[in-house]
Amino acid sequence: MTQLSDTQAIILSAAAQREDRIALPLPESLRGGAAAKVVGAMLAKGFLEEVDAEMRKGEPIWRETGDGHGVTLVATDAGLAAIGIEPEDANSAPTGATDAPSDAPATDTPTETETAPKARTPREGTKQATLIAMLRAPDGATIEEISAATGWQSHTVRGAMAGALKKKLGLEVTSEKVEGRGRVYRLPAA
Repeated sequence: MTQLSDTQAIILSAAAQREDRIALPLPESLRGGAAAKVVGAMLAKGFLEEVDAEMRKGEPIWRETGDGHGVTLVATDAGLAAIGIEPEDANSAPTGATDAPSDAPATDTPTETETAPKARTPREGTKQATLIAMLRAPDGATIEEISAATGWQSHTVRGAMAGALKKKLGLEVTSEKVEGRGRVYRLPAA
């Protein structure tokens, strides 16, 4: 599944629940430039498309075209697929299809490597890369040492280890208490 922001997922989920797949109204918290940025990214990725609004039907308008008409936003098949919904017409069987089992292997079934999430790798030179390098060092690192190297506060270091390293990157962070040093955190060597 495509990586979406929470806001993008909310917009597509709301559109998927509407019969006409119109993505408006946008969430209350999304206004002005932020709305334009999110919608622009979704249009560029092909998750939404601009469609002439039928003003007589009272369709919500995303923007006016200047000639008395307006456009609305509609979720595309790609947008629905990004949130794990197959378009309705994708479920219909092709003409001549039967429900009889076949001995031939399915050609459209994804392999295990295709369905596994892609491993994320941090960019070099970032604070996250510094954190990982410090944790992979033979002696590991303490919260205070990481704070000094990154400029982060201690709660941010803990959050980065729990969120970015453990949850997003799937890394196993271990810790142990070392006399004279305090709690030391480590990652297995790469």
